[in-house]
Amino acid sequence: MKITVTYIVSNIDKALTFEWAAELLDKEKLDLSFILLNPGDSALEQHCKRLGVPVWRITYRSKKDLPWAFIRLWWHLLTKRPHIVHCHLFDGYLIGISAAWCAFVCTRIYTRHNATYHRDYYPGMVKFDSMTNQMASVVVATTENVKRILMREEGVPEHKIRTIHYGFELEKFVNPPQYEIDELAAKYGTKEKYPVVGLIARYLDLKGLQYAIPAWLRLRKEYPRAHLILANARGPYGDEVRKMLTSVSETDYTEIPFEKNIYALHHLFDIHVHAPINPEIEAFGQTYVEALASSTPSVFTMSGVAREFIHHERNALVVDFENSEQIYEAMKRFLTDKRLGRKLASQGKQDVQRFGVGRMISKLEALYLE
Repeated sequence: MKITVTYIVSNIDKALTFEWAAELLDKEKLDLSFILLNPGDSALEQHCKRLGVPVWRITYRSKKDLPWAFIRLWWHLLTKRPHIVHCHLFDGYLIGISAAWCAFVCTRIYTRHNATYHRDYYPGMVKFDSMTNQMASVVVATTENVKRILMREEGVPEHKIRTIHYGFELEKFVNPPQYEIDELAAKYGTKEKYPVVGLIARYLDLKGLQYAIPAWLRLRKEYPRAHLILANARGPYGDEVRKMLTSVSETDYTEIPFEKNIYALHHLFDIHVHAPINPEIEAFGQTYVEALASSTPSVFTMSGVAREFIHHERNALVVDFENSEQIYEAMKRFLTDKRLGRKLASQGKQDVQRFGVGRMISKLEALYLE
């Protein structure tokens, strides 16, 4: 008999991790379905339909929809009786784990996609994390950093935690079609610009944009054709970001709220910078892996998954937290020493092989088959 697994995911449009799960999990052993807590249709919903994976949508726009979403989800689980639910993202696990508990689903799993975000910014939400930890059968940590926080700060016993890194189709980052790169360069105005510096981070102060952007502004004084790309450019820190950029023309930087072709986007960058403000605030940081898979010379602070595989002057240049001066100096090193950039990029491409999507799928299958 197949094991029935239901993914409960909230507030998501397109997410490659879930698309890969829908495509690659062993259909001989697992019967996968999705419940999406979304305000409307999404790329993930359409992807599931194309694959023939059962998918249901519960209309969910904001917290005011929570009671009705809970009731609908509880009734669905009580009726369908999946062996396992696997919940993702805060609203998804807040509603999903509690509804599964009330529907007597035996195995209740949630993936913890944040680290200290609630503790540092929304301490009132920590009690909901604690409640979910208690009701869950298994908590999946995306990094050792998240595992440490779950154990040390929230008292989750180690036997209840499984560490499963995000997986990536690494080969797609290596050589995307040149025409796709050219199309994005024309779309985002990077033709004839040098150096192009990329920051892929939501507009949150925890991402360290307030240190990376001043470093770029200083670099631009020496390289007048420098261009800044701000990708995933949405969030509450947006006004502050734009204030920092008032000294330059709007043609000197590009804000990209969402770009589905992440593979080609990375190949627009001459340098990639990711500088979260402390070692624990970043739960994973997918851009660490994506940048090195794309062979992009990179400047990093050591947060999230970087603490597990990034090494200074081996695969990236590592800078101190909250240090614009060091970010500037690191970017300058790459521009004046091309050999260093090639060396670190080559090693980085090798070091990210541990994050292949096949490994993630294998660990998920092993978890479900427990």
